[in-house]
Amino acid sequence: MDGLLPEEATERLVATCRTTVGDNLRSVTYFTRTDFQQVYLRDDLERDADLMDFIGIERQDFNTTADAYGGSELGDYRYTLRVFENGYLVRVGGENTAVFVTTDGVELRDFDALAHALSSTLSEWES
Repeated sequence: MDGLLPEEATERLVATCRTTVGDNLRSVTYFTRTDFQQVYLRDDLERDADLMDFIGIERQDFNTTADAYGGSELGDYRYTLRVFENGYLVRVGGENTAVFVTTDGVELRDFDALAHALSSTLSEWES
């Protein structure tokens, strides 16, 4: 799907991710409650992932997490990190708009920096 974000916004998302995780970046997908746009997919990866399933899981998990941990001593939700055999998925954002980024192996501090940079970008767009 194309056109959910203006070209300038897609370029900014990709640049933000590339600056933080470099060549370890696999993909970037922006999504809302009703739509999604894969804004980046590394050339060596297959284009057959069922993104709607990923997005459905991330939406459901966000709502469950927000309900379960809201108001706890842990503080506010920041991001979700999922670890897989061949890489990682980082989900940043809220209920209405979010981004998930997949990467090859990177350091934990890089995920934190990535989440902070993406959160700042999403916050600017929602203002």
